[in-house]
Amino acid sequence: MRLTVRFDMADHATGWGLVPTTGAPAAGPGPGGPIEAGAGAGVGWGPISVTAMERLGLVGLPNAGKTSLFNALTGARAPVATHPFTTTETSVAVAPLPDARLDALSAMSASRKTVRAGVEVVDIAGLVPGASAGEGLGNRFLAGIREVDALCMVLRAFADDEVPGDTDPVEALAVLELELVLADLGTVESQLDKRRKAARADKSLAGQVTAMEKAQQALADGVPLYRAGMDAATRHELHGLFLLTDKPVLAVVNLGEDDLGRADELAGAVVGALEGHGEALGVCVQLEAEAAQLAPDERAELLEGLGLGEGALARVARGAYHLLGRRVFFTTGDKESRAWSFRAGASAAECAGVIHSDLQRGFIRAEVIHWDELLELGSWAKAKAAGRLRLEGRDYEVADGDVLEIRFNV
Repeated sequence: MRLTVRFDMADHATGWGLVPTTGAPAAGPGPGGPIEAGAGAGVGWGPISVTAMERLGLVGLPNAGKTSLFNALTGARAPVATHPFTTTETSVAVAPLPDARLDALSAMSASRKTVRAGVEVVDIAGLVPGASAGEGLGNRFLAGIREVDALCMVLRAFADDEVPGDTDPVEALAVLELELVLADLGTVESQLDKRRKAARADKSLAGQVTAMEKAQQALADGVPLYRAGMDAATRHELHGLFLLTDKPVLAVVNLGEDDLGRADELAGAVVGALEGHGEALGVCVQLEAEAAQLAPDERAELLEGLGLGEGALARVARGAYHLLGRRVFFTTGDKESRAWSFRAGASAAECAGVIHSDLQRGFIRAEVIHWDELLELGSWAKAKAAGRLRLEGRDYEVADGDVLEIRFNV
């Protein structure tokens, strides 16, 4: 039996001044529903909530720092220790998507409530060589990966005599990829002959067989599917197998504080190993985790003093969000300003359905303005008076950063 732990984070501020009361999505009008913040949390114009979406799985070798990253991103309190397998069960919590555009719209509208988009982050039990054959916590590790939508590989580059483990991030990536490839190869080989036999009677399965044969060849050559150069149609035929390497990848290179000046160099080596099929970010996870515990003004002062700007956690969260193929549109008013998550390329009618199914069913048109243009004008009413609101039909492709008001009739 696999146990999933969801952290209760009430009264504990996360890295962006949020105080979610639970990691489990509640019922609500948006996808998954908002996770409410405690009264008075966040910035001065009202409480903040988070709406969770797809799952990002954190994977890494023992002592890579993935649980520390999990805590820093989500504000959870998962135990961290220097011995292997501190994480023995899957932990789940929500990482808010920091968005200065939403903050500015909320301030403009004097909104009583602000609702951010978010990503559900899954801290998966650590991997060791041989995990694909059940070594260490291999079975739990692999089961956890199958349930996420994208992978964040946490690769250790920091040196610490008190924390055992290798410090070569490229080698760590190679170990992780090898175990995932071997597990996928076993899955494909166990199913391929069965699918071939079924395809003799059902010709519609021929595409699946062809895709599985291509996957088998790539995996046998040691190449994970996310960098095997397969087209979208082939990848689609493989979805039913829930293959571990058939997911987009983001790498976080966990640096020591003394290595921050080499962040681009160390991350660049990992980008090279990924052969252009994944992004890598250099992050001092320990420093970011400590900063995440501070009040927003103290955190900003610390990060600025270290020359880190907004910090790396914001870049990790945004990188993960885009990796998942998600974008954001906004609604704003005195009651609430909200970031709504949508699939890149979605139409205005589909985005209306993100708010509520009735809005998609009865969609007439959308009033649209980009967030920066609205801020420049100062309010929705002023934008309307100036004739700057565009009327768009149901097939309009919503852009990241659009502010929408939906007209509908049910």
